[in-house]
Amino acid sequence: MSFTFRCLDPEADAPLLHSWVIRPYASFWGMLGSSVDDVVEEYTRIQSSGHHHALLGLDGGVPAFLMEEYLPSLSPLAGVYAVQPGDIGMHLLIGPPAGPPRPGYTAAAMETVLGRLFAEDTVERVVVEPDARNHKIHVLNARLGFQPAGEVTLPDKQALLSFCTREEFHAARAALHSSPIHEGAPL
Repeated sequence: MSFTFRCLDPEADAPLLHSWVIRPYASFWGMLGSSVDDVVEEYTRIQSSGHHHALLGLDGGVPAFLMEEYLPSLSPLAGVYAVQPGDIGMHLLIGPPAGPPRPGYTAAAMETVLGRLFAEDTVERVVVEPDARNHKIHVLNARLGFQPAGEVTLPDKQALLSFCTREEFHAARAALHSSPIHEGAPL
């Protein structure tokens, strides 16, 4: 896997993103019933917000996942927890596999995203708020160092608020790479 990133173009990338967000596995993304125009509208809003940004993750130059980074202080999370300097929010959606599923792919993509976020000196902690019912992502979050802080009510869902510090991420990354089950991990 050779991951790189590029800025998402809401118009040009909408058909691809739409094909991802309407799949049943992406139900927690909240766009199952969306149209391509809905995707254009949502990502135009995100890209023009000044505090929320979407990138496509590429694997060997081919779009493979979507990542969003945002400032929690300017999001619905602002009223839910005490935002600290150095907090950055993150969302991740893996695209459908082009071939047979590859064990460990999602974890590798998320590790790359977290590595990118923590490469910024100002980032001290990554914040996630996945749907409380999305147990698969909770397992992956824990594997990569996230600590749950409890359920919170957001405008669009009941979420499990979780945090990952730079130190927790580096410790989890080291444990992942020293574990004999790393290569065969299901996520």
